[in-house]
Amino acid sequence: MSSAVHRSPDAAVSVAHGFSDLVADLAWRRPILLTEELLILVTTGHGSAEVDFHPRPCHPGTLLRVRAGQVLRCGPASLDAIVVHWASAALQGFDLDPEAAPAWLELTGADGAAIRAGVHQLAVDCERHRGEPTPLLRHQLAVLLLRLALLPGSSRWPQPTSRSASRTETGTFRVFCRELEQGYQRSRRVEDYADRVGCSVRTLTRACLAVTGRSAKQVVDDRVALQARRLLAATDEPVARIGQRLGFTEPTNFGRFFSREVGISPGAFRADRGHAAGSFPPAGPPLVRPRPPADAGGAQLRMPGHSDDHVTAESTVLGVAHGGAAAQQPGERPLHVD
Repeated sequence: MSSAVHRSPDAAVSVAHGFSDLVADLAWRRPILLTEELLILVTTGHGSAEVDFHPRPCHPGTLLRVRAGQVLRCGPASLDAIVVHWASAALQGFDLDPEAAPAWLELTGADGAAIRAGVHQLAVDCERHRGEPTPLLRHQLAVLLLRLALLPGSSRWPQPTSRSASRTETGTFRVFCRELEQGYQRSRRVEDYADRVGCSVRTLTRACLAVTGRSAKQVVDDRVALQARRLLAATDEPVARIGQRLGFTEPTNFGRFFSREVGISPGAFRADRGHAAGSFPPAGPPLVRPRPPADAGGAQLRMPGHSDDHVTAESTVLGVAHGGAAAQQPGERPLHVD
């Protein structure tokens, strides 16, 4: 189930057989908050992997792409894999988008065989060149990610919910997402993001509705709620402290926000995430109360106001949590390589 992690001294690329370098307790009784980028190729066993609270079936040939800042849990302990780690500096100088790889796929067909062979070769070369500065691992990793990005349907962005989404609306949404990652803990006011994007609130909301089916305000609140769930599930920080990190000056405001967005109190959510690995809830966003999307039929868009609309904190990787039947997170689609 485990082996030592072999790190390249020049670019922090490493490969491990098994999960012991990620978590000491292989029962995965709680998720872990990742600080490195990962590719996980399942080699033995059958089970599940939960990435940002979305369960995914795993068996030999399953590949997972997990980003720094996400939470991960796998099970059962018999599940084995080749785990590739890297820091963002490892890909500097390469013309590729490392976020374009799909989050989960089953490797089949010629493309799948090439990707599987690439992961195995990277593991062999990491062992062979252990302790030696070499660009070989960086180039092999770049090739793997480029192969994944070129697969049909691979994209870091959600697909528009309707064919009426224009290129301008899609571009506006992408700029908004980048600004959101830099500022979601400083402000949840749509007006602030519209100013940074350089458009009106109405234009920004229209773009979000076209791409995700949710208003700009809902997208912002989804992002804050996702980070709250990550910290509650994977850390021991007090609930009040997590609220402060997300910019809520009063614990009661954070509690009301979380209960409204997730449908359960922060304390109850944390207790639920402590159940043993292998007993994941059904596939789909767990513990999220569905919230209907804003009116997209041309009527005036309602932007609900809250007493805690101004928040401060830190940034992390892109990830928008959607409740109920809303759009999936970027890249989170089953993809069979034929």
